[in-house]
Amino acid sequence: MKKIEAIIRLSRFEQIRDALAGIGVRFFTLTEVKGFGLQIGPKMTYRGSTYDADYIARLQLDILCEDEKVDDIVKTISASGRTGEVGDGKIIVYDVKHVVRIRTGETNAEAL
Repeated sequence: MKKIEAIIRLSRFEQIRDALAGIGVRFFTLTEVKGFGLQIGPKMTYRGSTYDADYIARLQLDILCEDEKVDDIVKTISASGRTGEVGDGKIIVYDVKHVVRIRTGETNAEAL
């Protein structure tokens, strides 16, 4: 089993969500995150002074899946999330040793 973590642009979420649904991904966790990288943050104004923000708002998708689905999911997120500009995000794949569905006690693949 794998965990796919994707940091994406807010503006690309609907395209990515729809593309994932198209390949059968029905469940994921969505978290609002802030990051710092090559992309310059927005200008912020507070009480008449302008400041550079040190962070960029992004979304983080976390998807648990079986090993054989990883390549399709990664390709789908990458293709539907790509704008070609700095700040498109990152996709990270982790090994998962054990999953338990709390409600039923099901484990591993049955818990997905």
